[in-house]
Amino acid sequence: MSKSKPHLELHKLDLQSGWEAPPGFPSGIKQKVLASDFDEARKSRGRSRLVRFDPGVYTVDYLVHEYWEEVFVVSGDLTMGNDRNGNGGTSFGPGSYACRPPGTLHGPFKSNGGCILFELHYFAEPSAGQ
Repeated sequence: MSKSKPHLELHKLDLQSGWEAPPGFPSGIKQKVLASDFDEARKSRGRSRLVRFDPGVYTVDYLVHEYWEEVFVVSGDLTMGNDRNGNGGTSFGPGSYACRPPGTLHGPFKSNGGCILFELHYFAEPSAGQ
């Protein structure tokens, strides 16, 4: 069984260090995991993280995964639906939010000026009777 999420009271985050490259993403996109007991192999539990795009960075492929994802744009700009050259798409600013069920095709993404996103990833608990 995976480790439980830690109990963390309100504290100031160090936004200068602790960033790492998430697997499969281009350089210029970093994550900072805040709390996690996420177990993708067992399809259980969840995580919270910050994701940072450097200015001008973009992805070229759509994403799809087997867990719920909630995304909140904390700062900067995030464009969704750009082409393989980083052109086009719809831009969203701070305060924008998405809630995606498992299996939802989304992306590609870019940020013209850079951005920070707050994300929640989790597997839904089975309903009673399942």
